[in-house]
Amino acid sequence: MIAGGHVRVNAVKTHKPAATVTPGDVLTFLQGRDIRVVRVVALGERRGPAPEAQALYDDLTPAKDDVPRNPGYEGKGRPTGKDRRALGSLRRSPLE
Repeated sequence: MIAGGHVRVNAVKTHKPAATVTPGDVLTFLQGRDIRVVRVVALGERRGPAPEAQALYDDLTPAKDDVPRNPGYEGKGRPTGKDRRALGSLRRSPLE
């Protein structure tokens, strides 16, 4: 487990935030609660937009198949007024 925001470059923990990386290096780091593994393909010449930055690395992180779905969303988007009224009629008022 990677703790405290440490980054590993080719499986070696780095202690300074400005560690030098070269094309071909594999970086392992914590992003939120997930561990990400990426291989550096090329170095950027400038700070640019996200699609340009994403072309500079290959994501080696294994895909998660057991990601829980949000049961309330179901791909429908925001409920309509009619849907909200229908939900309200199913709920019991606290005074009953």
